Amino acid sequence: MPSYPVNLVVEGKPVLVVGGGRVATGKVRRLVDAGARVTCVAPEVSDEIVAMAGVTVERRRYERGEVARYRLAVTATGTAVDAHVFEDGEAAGVWVNAADDPAHCSFTLPAVARRGAIQVAVSTDGQSPAMASWLRSRFEQELGPEYETLLRILHEERDALRSTGTPTEGLAWREALDSGLLDLVREGRVTEAREHLRKCL
Repeated sequence: MPSYPVNLVVEGKPVLVVGGGRVATGKVRRLVDAGARVTCVAPEVSDEIVAMAGVTVERRRYERGEVARYRLAVTATGTAVDAHVFEDGEAAGVWVNAADDPAHCSFTLPAVARRGAIQVAVSTDGQSPAMASWLRSRFEQELGPEYETLLRILHEERDALRSTGTPTEGLAWREALDSGLLDLVREGRVTEAREHLRKCL
């Protein structure tokens, strides 16, 4: 089944991670970066997870049903525990991701290329995490610092228009982006890029 892509706001939300190894460490790190309140449950937990600020570590086995206390859960044990967390999540209405186990996922995690506030997410609906990761690397090579500068210009112009009560929907944003704005930014002609954007809009 095709998935429905979303960006979840997890800041301040309780999230459970079951597992404490290398894969779980990466999951915890990304959740912490997004501001989630993470509880990590596993008999053995990596030193890196223990050192992360704001993470509650409980060195024990997962207890059936405890996922119901959380908004979201991620499992990375590679054992039957992943299926148990998924089953409990389905019963409690909690979204669960099991690393490399799409049969026990109510959501999958895309590979994400990041440049400041820009995120390019690549998903294969769990069919090939390796391909998603490969594509992410290709996007990361493309996303240079000029994209952040261009985003700042667009954001500031949008805010300026909204502050005057001007609706920003329906304006020629796409046409402006297709008209060489990025090239102007790459060449260091930022002031010219701003002026060009205003003319296009």
